[in-house]
Amino acid sequence: MAIREILVLPDKRLYEVSKPVAEITAEIRTLVDDMYETMYDAPGIGLAAIQVGVPMRVVVTDCSPRDDEAEPLTLINPEILELTGDPVPYEEGCLSIPDYYDEVSRPPNARVRYMDLDGETHEIDVDGLLSTCIQHEVDHLDGKLFIDYLSAFKRSRVVSKFKKQARLRDKLAS
Repeated sequence: MAIREILVLPDKRLYEVSKPVAEITAEIRTLVDDMYETMYDAPGIGLAAIQVGVPMRVVVTDCSPRDDEAEPLTLINPEILELTGDPVPYEEGCLSIPDYYDEVSRPPNARVRYMDLDGETHEIDVDGLLSTCIQHEVDHLDGKLFIDYLSAFKRSRVVSKFKKQARLRDKLAS
């Protein structure tokens, strides 16, 4: 297992649409292991493969409180089949947009179909934080960030801030 570098805004790869996984290979299993190690190290509660530069439809989550036993959930080729309930605001953050949080309203309940690492297909009903997390990560797979739900003004301020930070990093690196 290895900790992988997490792509950070304004990296254009974050807007790529991820491709479906055709079969569970040793490379996919290694990717999943690395994603868990990266997510826990960050620390975060969800991570999409595109966030570590791999445009495949793979998501890992663990919404358990840090002091509790881990509840990892691997979703390969996840599909949100149904969203229900009146949207509820939740303060979201993102490992690819470090130290920035804002409210996003999403439906509280979701029905999700996904494949596990054994190639078995499952359908589950999720709610609360796990529902929000899965919706956020599936957005990543579709090339969408949580800031895309904000007003144009807020979104442009966040993007500008991260572009400025990237220019500074590049200047210091050279």
